[in-house]
Amino acid sequence: MTTARSKAKPEKPVLPRPAPELYEAARALARGAPLPAQRGALRLGTAGWGDASLSRDALFYPKQVKTPEARLRHYAEHFPLVEVDATYYALLASETVARWVAWTPPTFRFDVKAHPIFTGHPIDIRRLPADLAAAVPLRDNQSRTYSNELPAELAREIERRYFDSLSPLVEAGRLTSILLQFPPWFEATRGSVRQLESLRARFPNAPFSVEFRHRSWLLPERRERVADVLRAQQFAYVVVDEPDVLRGGVPPIPLVTSGRLAIVRFHGQNQQAWSNPRATVAERFNYLYGPDELARWTTPVRQLLNEAEEVHAVFNNCVQNYAILNAKGLAALLG
Repeated sequence: MTTARSKAKPEKPVLPRPAPELYEAARALARGAPLPAQRGALRLGTAGWGDASLSRDALFYPKQVKTPEARLRHYAEHFPLVEVDATYYALLASETVARWVAWTPPTFRFDVKAHPIFTGHPIDIRRLPADLAAAVPLRDNQSRTYSNELPAELAREIERRYFDSLSPLVEAGRLTSILLQFPPWFEATRGSVRQLESLRARFPNAPFSVEFRHRSWLLPERRERVADVLRAQQFAYVVVDEPDVLRGGVPPIPLVTSGRLAIVRFHGQNQQAWSNPRATVAERFNYLYGPDELARWTTPVRQLLNEAEEVHAVFNNCVQNYAILNAKGLAALLG
């Protein structure tokens, strides 16, 4: 017999809040940011713009800003850059992407995450277009697959449609980076290097950037060789700020491998959640940088600006309005 209790959804964990004095200090610092948050060749932004918490209690969006168009237009008044997460989960319609171009000024730029077909993450079959999902060889009750399990023709078709979806950004000159965020099991091996080389060979003009999640790539004895590989393939290296834990912990090395672009992605320093394999995404990124923490990044960011034509600082701690405050806060400090 099914009871009312068994039908109830499990309650979401209540996320700890930062100390009130820390939150107020972050807000005060953010008020000193320019509109939009840009300092010369440095563009600042957040990973996404549509999180419901930004509308709740008017943490970022005013009450009257209710539609997707109004939200993106408001966001673009405050930031010159956004990182798109949706391109990782699904193959978007080019009409959707074309609307983003129409809703933002010509100076606004997009970094987009690569689909799992490129990085080796599991692919959610339910998010594929119906004709592609029907062509996936399935086992019983299978909802996910991997690129190496797909027929080559099907894998190439997914790749083709991914790039087709981005065509409005490319045609408008608004796409700056396709972020290849590799999974934690993607280690620094010869086979992994061949995968990088294969991606560049198939897509010679794609503006790829690379974020590693396994510390083997940045070991001191290997670091320069890895940089040489990325330079040879014209991949922009993504500097990360994240907890130093066994399941991650790539060190924050300000490395430039492309004269065109350098990127810093701020994941927060919630070490306890990052050490817990059962932690939710919200728990992992539930972190607000204080002004002193952000200040320690001004020198590395200036170093990147000396070596790359453009630098992007993207805050991925998208819980409440933390990413908004921290992106603005870093812009204020760099003034």
